[in-house]
Amino acid sequence: MTLNQPQSPKPDAVVFDIGNVLIRWQPEDLYDEWIGPERRRQMFDTVDLHAMNDRVDRGEGFRQIIYDTAEAYPEFRAEIQLWHDRWLDMAQPAIDLSVKTLRALKARGVPVFALSNFGRETFDLAKAKFDFLSDFDRPYISGHMGVIKPEAQIYEMVEADCGVAPDGLLFVDDRADNITAAAGRGWQTHHFSGPEVWSDHLIALGLIDKADL
Repeated sequence: MTLNQPQSPKPDAVVFDIGNVLIRWQPEDLYDEWIGPERRRQMFDTVDLHAMNDRVDRGEGFRQIIYDTAEAYPEFRAEIQLWHDRWLDMAQPAIDLSVKTLRALKARGVPVFALSNFGRETFDLAKAKFDFLSDFDRPYISGHMGVIKPEAQIYEMVEADCGVAPDGLLFVDDRADNITAAAGRGWQTHHFSGPEVWSDHLIALGLIDKADL
């Protein structure tokens, strides 16, 4: 089975990842602008910033985790603190066509859920900036759940709460490991490679129409 193989039955609900599906998330690119590619490579080679962010996504304190990490690496203190101080600059822009698919599904009465690795505080920041993040019928946010993708427990928690059978869930995510974990539980999946491919997939499934976009 390929990651994007059309499946049946027709999905009963669509589950969106957020980062790099609805909102671009590429911290390295912003750091290249802020401190230059060479300094950025040195920092990312020295400090596991994505592991730091995973702790935030598990529900630990946003500012404390980042500032503690900055103090542990004083040679990069100011740069690491930017992960907190300029976080909203990193989480942008919205991926407009993906947002349109979210709203088209909702307008057609298809339940739309979020399943995203996101901190408690950072999700609040993002919701204040992007109004479409309030459109989900059920937001499953890792910081509130205490577990992150692709760990099996987070998918189990969604299944237990949402009332939809696994094969009725269509999950879109940009990371293959997250998709593989969901597919292993019987979810329908789409490995996000771009908003046009995603919208075409939804149209092919009969969930939306091109005119909706």
